[in-house]
Amino acid sequence: MVVTTQSTPAPHDDRRELLTGVACGVGAGALWGLIFVAPRMLPEFSPLALSAARYLLYGLLSLALLLPIRRTLWHKTGPRDWLTLLALSLPGNLLYYLGVAGGVQRAGVAPVTLIVGLVPVTVTLVGVRKQGSVPLRRLALPLLMAVAGVACIYADAPEAGSGADRATYALGLLMAVGALACWTVYAVGNAHYLRTHPKFTSQEWSILTGVATGLLALVLMAAPAFLLPGMATTTPQPAAAWWKLLAISGAMALGASVLGNSLWNAASRRLPLTLSGQMIVFETVFALMFGFAYEGRWPHPLELLATLLLLGGVALAARRHA
Repeated sequence: MVVTTQSTPAPHDDRRELLTGVACGVGAGALWGLIFVAPRMLPEFSPLALSAARYLLYGLLSLALLLPIRRTLWHKTGPRDWLTLLALSLPGNLLYYLGVAGGVQRAGVAPVTLIVGLVPVTVTLVGVRKQGSVPLRRLALPLLMAVAGVACIYADAPEAGSGADRATYALGLLMAVGALACWTVYAVGNAHYLRTHPKFTSQEWSILTGVATGLLALVLMAAPAFLLPGMATTTPQPAAAWWKLLAISGAMALGASVLGNSLWNAASRRLPLTLSGQMIVFETVFALMFGFAYEGRWPHPLELLATLLLLGGVALAARRHA
């Protein structure tokens, strides 16, 4: 972020900046919420195929955005920066969405959304050891609320005893927990690198992250997903299904990855850190709304209780972290 010296803004300017920042944060959350519904819209394709398609297209879009500023970034980006981008993009994008897509297809939108929505709590918890962070005892209640929420999610499993349905549901929850861990690692590592390397603007780093993610998807995912039999889909699919995969993956790449990240950067520049952190909750809220609307149902009582516990825990952790 570039800091400039300017006169003290009028109160109405502050209010306008605040409202604009909140609107951008809500917009980013709405776009990010779409990624949780996409795996339910494409059940015939594997999580590997969904992740590969999304991030290949994200990489292409980022490459197009990079071309006009390639000379500027070429001089400031060194081998260590590219290694860091690759190391962060693997868990933060590829492995993260593998967990999300696999979890949604096995457990449903709501349980996965709520578990991944604990990111603000886990990131805060990781920061407890840093000087000046909130003492762990002050986070005890938010963490207990989060644990209780996850317990409600598991208790809402299909009534299948120890059968295959319940085992599949449990596997979906474990994949969601893996996605949560991947995003926590990414969020902490990415924030630390940007703080210690202020030479990159948020937009430049976002574009470079997209290019690195696209390269990883091309090298690690594209060949097994689309060239090996049975990896993208277990049964042959008509051309219409593949076009649907392309369209939804393109919407995720453009909407969630490019536009969503841009809106989030705009919100982060306008809002205090204590408020911008709470804006992440809108991703969970919109994902739940989209998921229930797509499935054509109201939340179960335990899902509603889990939502209140998890969102309440996130909000309380953010407030105490402030």
